[in-house]
Amino acid sequence: MRKIDGIFFDLGDTLLDFGRVNLQDLFRRGSAQAYEYIRGLGKALPSSRKYRSRHMMAVRWHVVASMLTGREFNAKDVLGKLNRKLGISLSEEQLLEVCWQWYEPLHLHAQAEPGLVEMLEKFRQQGLSLAVVSNTFIPGESLDRHLAEENLLDLLPVRVYSCEIGRRKPHRSVFETALRKTGIEPSQAVFVGDSPRADIVGAKRMGMTTVLKGSPGKKGLGKCQADYRIGSILELPDIIATCQSS
Repeated sequence: MRKIDGIFFDLGDTLLDFGRVNLQDLFRRGSAQAYEYIRGLGKALPSSRKYRSRHMMAVRWHVVASMLTGREFNAKDVLGKLNRKLGISLSEEQLLEVCWQWYEPLHLHAQAEPGLVEMLEKFRQQGLSLAVVSNTFIPGESLDRHLAEENLLDLLPVRVYSCEIGRRKPHRSVFETALRKTGIEPSQAVFVGDSPRADIVGAKRMGMTTVLKGSPGKKGLGKCQADYRIGSILELPDIIATCQSS
């Protein structure tokens, strides 16, 4: 009988479903919200057009560089640096709120499947460790705030965000960090994600059992060699039971 001690989840389109979104439009709206927030603090600001264009350009450049190199950046560092260049002095708390304003339009698109919280609570009651392992340039503080709003934060005590590691999945360091923080051996861990390359390839290389989430017709999933496949996150208890009995 195989012993499963922990489950590791990707975040976007795995635990939380964002659906089809126009990221450029959402971040443009987030930039406008951030601008209004800073203006409300009484800070001297350039025109809204200049502010948004400078920030959008910087974030876009870092995203492209991240995709090409596999290294990750933290939007908090980028936004903080750009605000300082524009002569805008912000406290740490204010900077985190600026980051949240940037993220908030995207966060409003997220949906958790009904029953997700109850499923995770049952896993915890069974003694399973639960963790989030996500590729993201959104600051961890913003994602933690989002998870708290969904009543998920306390159920996921270990959270590994690529922006805090400096590398993106499928790089080994991201998975190694999560395994080290939970104290779980790869052979006793299940990884659930929606990306064949970042999640499934990376986790399989570590020796973890892999579960791919996504509809059968989703582009790029056809040749994925995950150990299991699910269309709904709520199918996971049956997979875990199968793993425990095999």
